[in-house]
Amino acid sequence: MLTASDIINKYILFYTDNVRNHKQIQGASLVPQNDPTTLFTSSGMQPLVPYLLGEVHPDGTRLVDVQNCFRAQDIEEIGDNRHTTFFRMLGNWSLGDYFKQDQLMWLFEFLTDKEKGLGLNPHRLHVTIFAGDEKNNIPADIESKKLWEVLFAQHNIDVSERIHMYIYENWWSRAGSPDKMPVGEIGGTDSEVFYDFGAELQLHENSEWKNEQCNPNCDCGRFMEIGNSVFMEYIKQSDGSFSHLPKKNVDFGGGLERLLAAVENQQDMFQTNLFAPIILSVENVTHAKYSDHLAAMRIIVDHLISAVFITADGVHPSNKEQGYILRRLIRRAYDNINTIRGIEELNNPTNDIIHTIVSQYAQTDPLLTDRFIAIKETILEEANKYRTTLSNAKTFIEKKYKDQSLHDGEAKEISAEDAFVLYTTHGLSPTQIKSLGYHFNDQEFAEKMEAHQALSRKGAEHKFKGGLADHEEKTIMGHTATHLLHQALRDVLGDQVHQTGSNITTERVRFDFNYDKKLTDEEIKRVEHIVNQKIQENLPVHFEILPLEEAKKLGAIGLFMDTYGDKVKIYFIGQYSIEFCGGPHVDFTGQLKSFTIIKQENLGASQKRLYAKVG
Repeated sequence: MLTASDIINKYILFYTDNVRNHKQIQGASLVPQNDPTTLFTSSGMQPLVPYLLGEVHPDGTRLVDVQNCFRAQDIEEIGDNRHTTFFRMLGNWSLGDYFKQDQLMWLFEFLTDKEKGLGLNPHRLHVTIFAGDEKNNIPADIESKKLWEVLFAQHNIDVSERIHMYIYENWWSRAGSPDKMPVGEIGGTDSEVFYDFGAELQLHENSEWKNEQCNPNCDCGRFMEIGNSVFMEYIKQSDGSFSHLPKKNVDFGGGLERLLAAVENQQDMFQTNLFAPIILSVENVTHAKYSDHLAAMRIIVDHLISAVFITADGVHPSNKEQGYILRRLIRRAYDNINTIRGIEELNNPTNDIIHTIVSQYAQTDPLLTDRFIAIKETILEEANKYRTTLSNAKTFIEKKYKDQSLHDGEAKEISAEDAFVLYTTHGLSPTQIKSLGYHFNDQEFAEKMEAHQALSRKGAEHKFKGGLADHEEKTIMGHTATHLLHQALRDVLGDQVHQTGSNITTERVRFDFNYDKKLTDEEIKRVEHIVNQKIQENLPVHFEILPLEEAKKLGAIGLFMDTYGDKVKIYFIGQYSIEFCGGPHVDFTGQLKSFTIIKQENLGASQKRLYAKVG
């Protein structure tokens, strides 16, 4: 039986052979750099957006990789047989190279060939295709339909029930449906592949869908999407119409965990050879059976896997951004352990589970082994803080409502105001508050929540657009400014200084670097002066694609600990700065107009952070 590692190896070998001739590229960090629109890398195509929009990729026009992904928006969906917040996406891309015929033919071969691919039974496969949008005058994807008909015919499969036509389910753009796309936005049709686990799942007497007409987009669990080929071929015009792009791209993504479920013909993804040992570890810790606690154990496993990977990328639990998501994952895992066994009865209940997770993923993600101690300590520390939080929350409520008591297991009534205090001050969600035995007016709480979110929404409105780094003028200026700042810091503080992170928005630039002292006012002024001097010199900015070793000989600098391929994209700012970067950048430094450092922070462990404004 194939393992997750086996599937990865087969996929990479399949696309890098002499027939398909793709170049394997490194997956991006789970926590993206220089992308203010998202907290995590949520898809395989996310790091490649600049190249799908026209930037030249240093490794050519045929690319393949495995990308670790996390989708915070899926947290509430966890508990069924197929959703996870963390997953690995197998991806292949054509940047203006091959298109529909090669993509669908190769994909079908990889899925069904027993020697080169996964050996899936083609009689178990269904596909979906774009049905056409008359309103926007976009025709149906008849080309893909005909290609699938030929591929299925090779196995004498009747296509009348294998090919399904949809409109918006099979259209992709960053903005969504064609109506929502702004002028100049690119998009296109897609073709999804589903694995059919058998009609008996839908028709089972206990199934709520047994009397429904089943199809790949229903939720009965019979069908599982295992891959999606996106064909980017359209651009929206100023009059609202769509024209063809001069260069058409292919973006394929296949979820590794779902492909494994298909290989094993295992409808419950959490019972595959990747997840089953982790489920067993949860059973051992809680002294309970998986079959009796399906949703709770799936949540525990999923959330702790995500917590392990996010922690491995250097994130620590906190009350904002990535740290908040990590804290929420750990706490939800503990809440579900509590519903099964009770965390008060257990000493470090996640310890053995974390060991099993790292063991299961070590072969494909050796970084987890290298950072195992830090991962375990971070999660356990947060768990202990959560115990304290729960204790403090109970103390707060018990003091305020000391004259009331629980009667025969009924919840104690508290005000929506106090429930909101538990939420904002103690970090407890409404569900967590209720699990402690307290009841409150949901409508009043919702109104307070809406008012609270309205205040925070302004500052976070760009955080969850799906990781598609914007190309607004101010953001592009910020990219170039970080290169100037990086070199200026090295000029003033020494060549031992290197970038360790950054975040660029239309409002400001945030730049992290290694240094063991607080910068003096004089040093900040010198750095600021150098950057503004280079802006005044109006230096030209251009890029070249070079072999990695040649770029290093030129003295190119880049994000510390970043990984690069054999060929790299180097941006030159006059003769002043040479740096690894994917872009985009301004054409001349004079476009930045001005540069002002507005604040510095100490991040600890010899790490400093500067905030600056451009323009």
